[in-house]
Amino acid sequence: MIVSHAHRFIFFAVPKTATHSIRQVLRQYKGDDDWEQQMLFGEQVLPISSIADIGHGHVSYQEIAPVLSPEQLGYLKLAFVRNPFDRFVSACAFLNRGNSQFSDRATEWMKVALTRSQFRQRVLIRPQTHQLCKANGQLAMDFIGRYETLQSSLDTLMTKLGLPSAKLDVRNASKHGHYQDYLDSDLREQLSEFYAQDLSLFDYQF
Repeated sequence: MIVSHAHRFIFFAVPKTATHSIRQVLRQYKGDDDWEQQMLFGEQVLPISSIADIGHGHVSYQEIAPVLSPEQLGYLKLAFVRNPFDRFVSACAFLNRGNSQFSDRATEWMKVALTRSQFRQRVLIRPQTHQLCKANGQLAMDFIGRYETLQSSLDTLMTKLGLPSAKLDVRNASKHGHYQDYLDSDLREQLSEFYAQDLSLFDYQF
């Protein structure tokens, strides 16, 4: 998460949506009084104890809204989203980056993992709407970019912010094939149910 008082925006970092590449661009324009929370590339936390205690940078709207002033909450709220099927495969590949056998049994591993409540609640796995919506299910963001059109989405955002854009570098990417190669009918059905709100709200299909 980045809260920019200088440029009046809040970046909600959705896992596995090129978060670190986008952050790298936005970070160039941080003012001295701007806030950032992330743990992977040198720990940084927001100066709000309840948010710092979350322990990662993928802070949700419902977590941050109660502790920001009305003026701060009025900043441009932005995020990038990704096809939930593709994002799920990417997250599972990331979680198994040290497991050389994952590629041989990826489909079965994902089926079993998805039946576990603790796994479904992981920040890398939970639906994107969990992070980007209000309690009533209404989208809380003012700008949504898309992983599938990442550079053009970033260019549009930077124009909206009145800042120069930049070519994105790939950082922290998972290694895997096309998501459709991993999903049989059963796993596709499981994911369609789990990510139903993502699919509907962000207009994604298999």
